[in-house]
Formats: sequence, C-alpha cells, structure tokens
Amino acid sequence: MSGPPVNTATPRAGQTVGPVASKGFGPRPRPTIRNVAERAGVSKSLVSLVLRGSPHVSEHRRQAVLQAARELGYRPNAVARSLVEGRTRLVGALVADLHNAFYAEFLDGLQESLHGDGLRLLIGNSQWKPTLEDEAVEAFLELRVDGLVLLGIAPVSDTLVEATSYTPTVVVGERDTDLRGVDIVVDNDELGARLAVDHLVELGHRRIAHIESTCSTAARYRCEGYLMAMRGHALTPYIMVEQGDFSEEGGRQAAHNLLTRDPRPTAIFAANDMVALGVLAAADDLGLRVPEDLSVVGYDNTQLSGLGCISLTSVDQPRRAMGRSAAALLSDRICDPTKGSRIRQVTPKLVVRRSTGPASA
Repeated sequence: MSGPPVNTATPRAGQTVGPVASKGFGPRPRPTIRNVAERAGVSKSLVSLVLRGSPHVSEHRRQAVLQAARELGYRPNAVARSLVEGRTRLVGALVADLHNAFYAEFLDGLQESLHGDGLRLLIGNSQWKPTLEDEAVEAFLELRVDGLVLLGIAPVSDTLVEATSYTPTVVVGERDTDLRGVDIVVDNDELGARLAVDHLVELGHRRIAHIESTCSTAARYRCEGYLMAMRGHALTPYIMVEQGDFSEEGGRQAAHNLLTRDPRPTAIFAANDMVALGVLAAADDLGLRVPEDLSVVGYDNTQLSGLGCISLTSVDQPRRAMGRSAAALLSDRICDPTKGSRIRQVTPKLVVRRSTGPASA
C-alpha cells in the first residue's frame, strides 16, 4: 500500500516545508542569560556583573554584553535578581484619588527622583475607600516593594500600620501620624488658608464661606486656618462652613447650599481646586457671575486652575518639590531604616487669577 505523495519540489523563497511548518506560530522562547553570554562570547557570570552595573568590567566587554542583550531582546529576571540582592527596587505609591490633578503632578516629581535613584514606581488608587487601601498595600507587600508612599492617606488601619512597621514609608499630606520610623511631607495648610482669606478681605469681602472636606487631616487644618483668619479680621459673625468632600460634585452641592442662603456669601474658599471647580459650576447653575457676583479661591494650584477658561485663584503647593522631597526621604530610609521619624513642611503661596475680584455688596 503506497503512502501519501511526497512533495519533492524545491521550496520557493520564503516557503516553509517539512517538520518546521508543524511548529505553528507559538511564541518564541524567551532569551536567557546563557544566550546573551553565547552571543557576546563571554561567561554567564560576566553578563551578570554587567547587568548589575558592576564597575569591574572592561568597557569593551560591557558594550559587547549590552549589544547582545539588545539584539536578543533579553530582559533580566527581576524576581531572581531580587532574591539575590535582597531587594526589588520597587516603590509602591498609594494615592487617595488619581482624579485629583494635584496627586498626578506630585507623582511626576516623585517618579523623576526615584528613577534617578534606580527605583521604579508602582501606583495604586484607593478612591478614598479603606478596603481598597488595604488591598493595594497587601499587593505591594506581596511584590516585596522596597518602600511605600502614602499620598493623602493616613496609616490608621491595622494593615497599613503593620506595613509601616517593616517597610520604609513616607506619608504625604497627612501630618497626624505618630508612627516610629515613618517620615512625613506636608504643606503648611493653615498658612495657605490664611493667605486665601487675607486676599478676599483685601478685596472688601466679609461674607466669606469655606467648603470643608472631611476626607483628610489636611482639609481640617485648612478649615482651622480659615477660622483663625476670619476671627483675626473680626469677621466671626460671617463665618460659614459647609461640609463637602474633595470632589467636584461635592463642591457643587455644597456651593448650592451656600449660595441659596439669604444673605449668600460673596466669596467662597474651597478645600481644593476640584471643589472650586464645583463651586464655579454651581455659580453658573444659579446665574451668578464670577468674579462680579462671587469670588472663588481654590487650593493646590493644579494645571487646571491655570487654564484660560477657568483662571482660578488658588493656593499653590509646590507639588513636584514635595514629590522630590518624599523620594529623597524614602531613598534615605531604605538605606538606613533605623533613622528617627522626620517631617518636611513646604510653604504655600497664593496665585491670583481672574476668579477673584472686589466684593459686590
């Protein structure tokens, strides 16, 4: 019985025949350190030295290894390297709300500095939810991060407190933290609030309201700064504080409550820029002109506040500088975890734009 016909024709250029064709189109094997060594004509141990950045390798051999790695598309095994070195060179940053432009701009400064120290950044977003905070930190710890940055989040849960006990940690924006070995970077929130109120008083405003957020201790200090400034200007009878949160919608609802009072405030100092955007939306809903009928001041001086169509007067926190400061503290603590707790406080300034003007009444 004859078998199937055999194709004895010479294959055309680009045509695959025989057993190779049966391999299909699966992914090719990942290149290994052995492949790099063979391509460069060196030992595996020398490749390992080059990839670790050792200075004890000649420039000629270093370039040969790097060229071979590029040609093969080789990526070092981070897990294996972390087992050898005892560290992962990863930093976990847990952010309260990535929708807030302040946090995103802070992360720019943080990442720039960490990258310069050979550290890579992982980001988690808690959305102000304690359960998500704990889950994100657990994930970071499972990845054996070398350090943690808690941005707008106070370490109060058992999970976060335990994590800070054995992981170098920097807390940003939350000063009411008394944990051994945890560093803090904060803005002088009370001063920032006083700058906002002083500016509005200079414009002739007396009925100055404040929308307070209950999400953070930073917001509480801003509210205390507002109260001190109002009392300092003998404006205690005009104090108006409306509860809200750090969101635009929360600011809009709180502003509606304030602006439908009789008499209504002529100026509103918001807990942050997102809240201030909600105030601007509420003013538009009610047919009020800014700044002719209502002056508005935000906090953070995010990029949004500087847009021409918004032009929001806002208290500036040097967020990139805060990110660099947090990175420096964390890198230092990773090198020496025994240091005592440190606090770095930055000084805010007021940036005046078109959302504030003279009091109308």
